[in-house]
Formats: sequence, C-alpha cells, structure tokens
Amino acid sequence: MKFKNKLLLYITILLTVIVPINAYAYSNYVIASGETIGIEVNSKGVLVVGFYEVDNAYIAKDAGFEVGDKITKINKTEVNSISTMVDALKNQNTSKVEFTITRGKEEKTISLNLKEDTDSVLKTGLYVKDQINGVGTLTYIDPTTKRFGALGHEIIETTTAQKFEIKDGKIFNATVSNIEKSRDGNAGEKNATYEKTTTKGEIDNNDITGIYGTYMEEISNMETMEVGDIKDIKTGKATIKTVIENDKTEEFEINILGIDTNSKTKNILFEITDENLLNKTGGVVQGMSGSPILQNNKIIGAVNYVIVNDTKKGYGIFITTMLEEGDK
Repeated sequence: MKFKNKLLLYITILLTVIVPINAYAYSNYVIASGETIGIEVNSKGVLVVGFYEVDNAYIAKDAGFEVGDKITKINKTEVNSISTMVDALKNQNTSKVEFTITRGKEEKTISLNLKEDTDSVLKTGLYVKDQINGVGTLTYIDPTTKRFGALGHEIIETTTAQKFEIKDGKIFNATVSNIEKSRDGNAGEKNATYEKTTTKGEIDNNDITGIYGTYMEEISNMETMEVGDIKDIKTGKATIKTVIENDKTEEFEINILGIDTNSKTKNILFEITDENLLNKTGGVVQGMSGSPILQNNKIIGAVNYVIVNDTKKGYGIFITTMLEEGDK
C-alpha cells in the first residue's frame, strides 16, 4: 500500500510538471490596426428567417418550420447555400419534399408540400438567408501567425437574434463614406463602401469575443505594439484607434472609468473625451466595434459595445481575451 501511494504521488507530480500552464502562443507584440473593414460571412446551412403566405396559408410554418432552423439537406441532397437549395428543389420529381434541418443541437426532418404558382415556380413559404454583410473595425494582426481579430463581439443574425453559425467568410478594404451621429437613446452608424475584388483576410471563427481568421496581405511595413496584460490596465486616460473619414486611422482620447475582470466581454468601461470625435460621431457608433484601445504604448483592448442611453460611453473587451480565442 505504501508503494502504491508513492507511485501515485510520483505520477501526480510528474503530470503537474509537464502540463503547460498557458498553452496559448500569441505574440507579445501585435499590429494594432483600427482600419475599417467590409465583412462577409456565409452560414452553415441555409437559415430560416421568416415565412410568407402561399394560397392564404403559411405552409412552411404549418409544416413545422421555425425561425432559426438551418436547412442542411433536401431529400438527402446536401445544401449549404441558397443556390444549392434552389438547385436541389428544381431536381425534385415530386411536390412533397423532405427537409433535414438542425434546431439548436437537434436534427429533424420536416415534410413540406410545395405549391406551384401560375408561372410554374415552386413556392416553399420560407424566407431564407445564407450570408451576412456588414462593416466593422480590424483590431489586431499577429505578425508571427498572421491571425487577425476584429469586432470584439460575435456577428448576430438580426431576425433570429442568434449568433450566426458561419461556414467561412472574408474581410475587405473599406472606406468610410459618412457617419450617422449617435445621440442618447439611439446609436449612430459608420457607413462605408468596400470592394469584394480583393480579399484582405479569410474568416474561420465567429465567437462571442469577436471574429477571427487569417490575414492575406503583406504586413512587413506595419508597426507592432506591445500587448498589455490585464494588470497593466488602469483607470484614466487612454485612446482608441479608429477611422471616421475615408480610410485614415486616427487616435482619439478616452477616459477609462472602470475595469471588470469577471465579465467575459464587457471588461473596460470608458467615456469618449475627445471633442473632435464627439463632434463627428456624437459618441460610440456602430462600425466602431473592434477599434483598438491603447494605454501607455500598449494595446489593452477593443471597443465592442455602446451604452445606448449615454452614447459617449461604451465597453471594451480585454485584448488578451481576443488573442487567446484567435490563437485556438
């Protein structure tokens, strides 16, 4: 018995020594971007976002479909986009179709009788979506791995209010065209144009902490900045790096009011104090999400939420949280 106890103790100590405390491999210095980017993400399956009437009946809803369902197969033919869904429906020899859907973690099969209109077009009664496009801010690029992070929060599908489960996506260069100013009770918005001809990066993860992927463009001329640990962050003066006109990144003064280490994403409470930024935006605006937060020559976080009833104020996420998720 004594021998067994000693062996168990030895194994426990050995395992404690060889298991790394921190398996993350992100760099201590990253590129703090602040660029405005165009974003395009494609869904896993085709997302049901609503219903329409066919012959005075909601045939899809009556068949058992719900908003938020993801269509993955039609009569055992896999579908991963609206175009493949349309092709699959065209190839059916019957008006009764078996749809395979996922609802949460559960897979279901729903039978739907399609209706043909006067133009011989088959009607499903379903409004569907397979892609989301938008504008945000690129937070960082890891110069060693070329992994990037942006937004500081997940992409939500507005109709379902659910996180958009992505198959893949891309980011593009963007130019800010104008800004709809924020006012208390109503968050404003950056409006920007972007070209899809050149891919800036490929997205592979949509997480509560941001979107992540691999950066495609040259980075050798970009300056790096030290990553600030949570213990480095102090209340008081800091800056955010963002674009409010064309494609010019600028730094604007903020005041950090509080630090919350218990929240997953709302870690840094701040207030914009820069009069130039307030005059242009009225406070935090949509599209500013992902703007790097800098303090004492370190990147410490990223803007991710506006406080709607006081738009001068917002929240930021710790940069270390984003780097850890981006490194997975």
